[in-house]
Amino acid sequence: MPYPYQQSYAQRALKQTNSTAKLLLETMERKKSNLAVSVDVTKTKDFLAIIDVVGPFVCLIKTHIDILEDFKHDLIQHLQDLSVKHDFLIFEDRKFADIGNTVALQYSSGVHKIASWSHITNAHPVPGPSIIAGLSSVGLPLGRGLLLLAEMSTKGSLATGSYTENAVRMARAHRDFVIGFIAQRRMDGVGATAEDAVEDEDFLILTPGVGLDTKGDAMGQQYRTPKEVVLDSGCDVIIVGRGIYGNDPTLIDAIAASAKRYMAEGWAAYLERLSS
Repeated sequence: MPYPYQQSYAQRALKQTNSTAKLLLETMERKKSNLAVSVDVTKTKDFLAIIDVVGPFVCLIKTHIDILEDFKHDLIQHLQDLSVKHDFLIFEDRKFADIGNTVALQYSSGVHKIASWSHITNAHPVPGPSIIAGLSSVGLPLGRGLLLLAEMSTKGSLATGSYTENAVRMARAHRDFVIGFIAQRRMDGVGATAEDAVEDEDFLILTPGVGLDTKGDAMGQQYRTPKEVVLDSGCDVIIVGRGIYGNDPTLIDAIAASAKRYMAEGWAAYLERLSS
């Protein structure tokens, strides 16, 4: 019997109890894409233009909604319309990191009202299980999914060792809402004790720090290829940002070609993983 991650995305979707995890895997299978694009620009015009261009090639769009300098509420409707048009999910990379009551308010309220439109969000496990309780009180009734930051792709990250193990234990206790991790490798079975039932554990692994043409940047980011991430490390979704749209969001043809290239590389690595 293969480990869950060695099965197809379609097979794994059948076993998911969280509706967002199921939808993401179904979308990946349907579009033949495990590519997420992180759209980290500060102008709404550029933000929407990039999403419209890369939309056909992605399973997921990752946003940092709070960096948009000209944010207006109608932007969310435009984003949702593009999600339907191009058949992708939305992941607001909010990285919550506070007590349960505070994150529940940050998730549901304020200017951005993240829970109302983002299928997936994420959190640092630093505050302990209360952060999951707070976020799930808002997101679970809406069918949303949460990722915990078990590892990061920056040089010198402190998210290693026992920190990572404790993040997985927290997720294991809240599998109705925690659908996976931001991590650099599989987390299934990490930190498990003899009492934990982990034989069929199947957390989704979304991995940033993916690049085909460079190994890092001046601010400590480290890059690996889609093959290293998906085939060698068993991760599920590759997250790419500047490697696709660079520093000029107006180069539409180049952005489309780059997105198509990463989509093909990520899917080829996945198919090789299935056949190995």
